[in-house]
Amino acid sequence: MTAKIIVKNTDSSTAEETKLLSFKLKKEAYLPYTLLSARILTDASAFESASEIMLYIGTKMVHHGLIDSLKTVTTGKKNITVLNSRGFTSLLCQNQIEPGMKTGVSINSLMDSFYTLPYVEHENNSDTSNYIYVKSNSSMWDSLVNLSYKLCGTYPYIRGTNTVRITQYGSPVSYSYNSSQLLTKGTELVLRRVISDFHMSDINGDYGTYDLTDSDAVSRKIVRHKYFELDRQFLYSPQQALEYRDKYAFRGFRRHFCSYSGYSGEELSDVVTFGSITSGRISCIEITGSSKGIVTELSVYNDKFPH
Repeated sequence: MTAKIIVKNTDSSTAEETKLLSFKLKKEAYLPYTLLSARILTDASAFESASEIMLYIGTKMVHHGLIDSLKTVTTGKKNITVLNSRGFTSLLCQNQIEPGMKTGVSINSLMDSFYTLPYVEHENNSDTSNYIYVKSNSSMWDSLVNLSYKLCGTYPYIRGTNTVRITQYGSPVSYSYNSSQLLTKGTELVLRRVISDFHMSDINGDYGTYDLTDSDAVSRKIVRHKYFELDRQFLYSPQQALEYRDKYAFRGFRRHFCSYSGYSGEELSDVVTFGSITSGRISCIEITGSSKGIVTELSVYNDKFPH
């Protein structure tokens, strides 16, 4: 199995880079974009007019994004380019919309009515039964997160290269790996983000009305108190502001993972079976490549959001 990078230039011409010294691609349930880093043996001027980066593994495009940074180092007769790229959905984190209350908003209208973001697609959802309150200096992604939680109790994620979804994928592909196929398998517990107590002020700025204590945190002897002002994103149901923050603090706190040689085409929200995990939804995919070959690590999260 081979990997290659296609560079699209500002004049729409393309170039193919096949001499990848190493690369790492990450797709994760709480990451608003695919994330690529790579070291490439290339011509010194290969990326001078570059505007888009595509990573293919075999025949499948697994990343399509903007350039964050490019650095080319010349040593003797070798030119090594270090590339960092994020998928086009990263633009949702870099664009703002006018602050204030917005009623009758759906995922469709939020994604389609403000800006045209190249290559960004989304799940079809026209439910306008809820509202968003756009905070000053918040991003489109923040509004999408808020609306996703109100509509479905979920956190949005990126499937494929640049498709935003708020629900589990309806036709997931199933993958199964036995012990003889795996390089590693294991579990991890991450508690550094966990908060024990949340305190939110009321409309008058007073505390004591809206509080939440997480029993899972308390049972682990974690004492971390957070205070914040009334969150107008949840003005019609203030307690949800505490519940959302509690779930987000627990994101990915327990994961089961496995790794194998190659890449079989998995996407977020596909289904995987390995070890003690039976038909778990994939929450994180990390693909690494080097002279030793390509290795894929799959993770299934058990946290407080549905996956």
